[in-house]
Amino acid sequence: MGKAFPWLMVAMTILLTSYGQLVIKWQASTFKSTGDGVLGKLPHLIQLLLQPWVISAFVAAFAASLCWMLAVSRLELSKAYPFMALNFLLVCIVAVPLFGESFNVTKGVGLGTVIIGLVILSQG
Repeated sequence: MGKAFPWLMVAMTILLTSYGQLVIKWQASTFKSTGDGVLGKLPHLIQLLLQPWVISAFVAAFAASLCWMLAVSRLELSKAYPFMALNFLLVCIVAVPLFGESFNVTKGVGLGTVIIGLVILSQG
């Protein structure tokens, strides 16, 4: 496997983790308990856990873990781990159009700081 493979696994970890967070936010904020049938008698949280989209978020989290194991088996943890901060960036930016969340100067400065920190850490 080439030198790019572990970095591809880092990227997949970031994408799969972000996907899972966004799907859980979406499902948790829009899920309505039906109250009908066997599923309707279960508590709201258990009903939510049984939704296909939520299950896909858990599968993505598991896949992200596998990708992460492949990445850190070939990279120094101190080089790879700072890139996990990209989850903050990706989720924050995608949440604006998906969920109508606000994006203001304070969040922009915070995300810029994360990016600057990532650049600095990746040089070491």
